[in-house]
Amino acid sequence: MHKIIKIALIAVGLIGAVLWFLLPESEMPAAEAASSGALNTMFIITYILLAVAVFFSLIFSIKNLFANPASLKKSLFVIVGFLLVVGIGYVMADGTDVSLQEMADRGVATTESEVKQIGAGINVFFILTIIAVGSMIWGGIRKMTK
Repeated sequence: MHKIIKIALIAVGLIGAVLWFLLPESEMPAAEAASSGALNTMFIITYILLAVAVFFSLIFSIKNLFANPASLKKSLFVIVGFLLVVGIGYVMADGTDVSLQEMADRGVATTESEVKQIGAGINVFFILTIIAVGSMIWGGIRKMTK
């Protein structure tokens, strides 16, 4: 299996090298360069490799989770905690932070629901940042007191 993966990676690398030399010149207009067959093929290869990496990462992560019940329990606590933070962030979001009419006048059609989701995302970011900084400070204080 290891040999097959090495051969596949070498083949993908060689295909990528050939496609690199087939890319359009830098003075070609962007619209024309974007429709280049070599460029599109490189994107397809990238998407395939990304999908394979995500697939195997998920499979082995799930396999390791179910192999050890203690890690499964910890992971469930983390997932529930994250969902709790997302819920708190959503409840804290207002949805009326910006004028929807002004946004529409600028050509950005949006709804109150979208504004509330963006606000929830910002709130979740701030809450997780506070938790991370607090954890670092707490860990430093515990280390100094021992």
